[in-house]
Amino acid sequence: MKTFLVILSSLLFIAGTVPYLVGVIKRRVKPKIVTWLIWTLLTSISLVAAIYDGQYTTVVLLTCSAISTILVVIFGWKYGYKKFERLDGLCLIGAIIGIILWQIFNSPWVAVLASIVIDIIGAVPTLVHAWNKPGEEAWISFYLSFMGAFCTLLTLESYAITAFAYPLYLFCSNLAFSTVILTRRRAKRIEMS
Repeated sequence: MKTFLVILSSLLFIAGTVPYLVGVIKRRVKPKIVTWLIWTLLTSISLVAAIYDGQYTTVVLLTCSAISTILVVIFGWKYGYKKFERLDGLCLIGAIIGIILWQIFNSPWVAVLASIVIDIIGAVPTLVHAWNKPGEEAWISFYLSFMGAFCTLLTLESYAITAFAYPLYLFCSNLAFSTVILTRRRAKRIEMS
């Protein structure tokens, strides 16, 4: 059962990327490149920490997540929002401070916790974008990633921070993004009625 859930988790994360990329190519989805770059960097840091700590179920999830985020950066570079705004700069500074703190402590679990905090900061531009322009985000991609993280959480055999913290964060953050997008779309439709 565990193997099935690990495979399902991976497939859900990869499947979640497909509608997002299709939306980007069709110019319906407009990713905030700063956020996706930060997510790529942080997922990669957490991936290395999970490998270092031997948390291989989490490694599978984070590998799929890293591949997904870098694909959005690559495809979004042409069609996404590359304009660097003040909020983007503040979030990037916060992310850099977090990375410096992680380097000072030099610990896998500190790396994961720092990555989560930095990830939250880095998510702010996309969350603001999803709030203001929910039609330019693909809720289904975040929902499938939420489900992938849920499957990973069901397979964990360790309660080490490097095992559960990032999947739990991905579970919560992707649920939050899909909820915000759907709620704001509904609110905008009601406003237009």
